[in-house]
Amino acid sequence: MDLMHHSSTFLLPTIPLHHGPSLTYALVVLNQTLPRFAPLLWKHAQLRLCADGGANRVFDEMPLLFPEEDASDVRRRYKPDVIKGDMDSIRKEVLDFYRSLGTEIIDKSHDQDTTDLHKCITYIRDFAPDVNKSSLCILVAGALGGRYDHEMGNLNVLYCFSSLRIVLLSDDSLIYLLPRTHHHEIHIQTSVEGPHCGLIPIGVPSRSSTTTGLRWNLNNTEMRFGGLISSSNIVVGEKVTVQSDTDLLWTISIKKL
Repeated sequence: MDLMHHSSTFLLPTIPLHHGPSLTYALVVLNQTLPRFAPLLWKHAQLRLCADGGANRVFDEMPLLFPEEDASDVRRRYKPDVIKGDMDSIRKEVLDFYRSLGTEIIDKSHDQDTTDLHKCITYIRDFAPDVNKSSLCILVAGALGGRYDHEMGNLNVLYCFSSLRIVLLSDDSLIYLLPRTHHHEIHIQTSVEGPHCGLIPIGVPSRSSTTTGLRWNLNNTEMRFGGLISSSNIVVGEKVTVQSDTDLLWTISIKKL
């Protein structure tokens, strides 16, 4: 079974060279409060999308992160490449503003069977030009918190696109999927994340999961809802390894620096 490496270097001001596989980042902004590190994610990304009302968040909240600058200058600097969704949340003045700057607008109001995040991931996977899909990592800002049904919809997207690297982010935590098809090596960026973490089976139980690098490691352990899940665990070093017979969600806290 192949080994898959993971690292949250996108939370660092500069991504270190030769630190695991070189990744190409795309950013999707959802309609939740922008994390304080949103400008950092924007800088690392080669493609930036807003999912419907996520454009309102960039328009309204990005200038608040640069209070010493003129708001109009900040808005022009942080112009999304694409706005895609069912267009039931974005304000008209925000849509008109970004359209005037050349942002691509993709109206999918006829599609009510998929979420706006799902629509944006599909665009990145199938249509995005100049993005190296083989090393793609999609960062999703504002994916956690807010309405619980939205949050569960975002988790479902991880399973719908399990072959892609997708990281769900909020101001204080991140989540991504560890596919059962690989063994996993997670390199902990101790300056910006941890120590609290968890491994959660969703959908089906795990009959056998094994880890290293945690305070309470699993050793061929069964996990299921209604039984044991590895919540409120703690990383104890700079590397965690995971292998399981089922897909697991990995979550870790993000430090407030």
